[in-house]
Amino acid sequence: MRVHICAVGRLRTGPERALIDDYTTRFDRTGRALSLGPLAEVEVDDRKGGGMAAEGALLRRAVPAGARLITLDERGRLMTSVQFSETLAQIRDDGAQDLAFVIGGADGIDTGLRAQANMSLSFGQMVWPHMLVRVMLVEQLYRAASILAGSPYHRV
Repeated sequence: MRVHICAVGRLRTGPERALIDDYTTRFDRTGRALSLGPLAEVEVDDRKGGGMAAEGALLRRAVPAGARLITLDERGRLMTSVQFSETLAQIRDDGAQDLAFVIGGADGIDTGLRAQANMSLSFGQMVWPHMLVRVMLVEQLYRAASILAGSPYHRV
């Protein structure tokens, strides 16, 4: 199952980019044997300043046709890392070819796009900068693959 991160904003070089690249490499390596991955990032940028609606339209176009859709939103479901790994495995086992995680911009995700999602996921009630959410998501994807592979990376 291919995994996509569709996000508002361009991530330049720096510590966040280095972390994302590192965890992406780890996820791709670990996930391959589990039919998870590769992981691809699609960045969209609303240069005309159309707000959440314009960002939502750009994000909709970034999501592959037929993909299962999970939005990252503070109103979403809280999960443990084990529950997240089980969710990934279930989506994969249900036969999904593509899974897209959507991360909005500074104002969040368009309500229409959020309504289309199969699920919303939260990293807590606090609001996180969308660039850090990408880092946390990629780390959790790697952690989930490690859990499913029986690796000692995740400790309970």
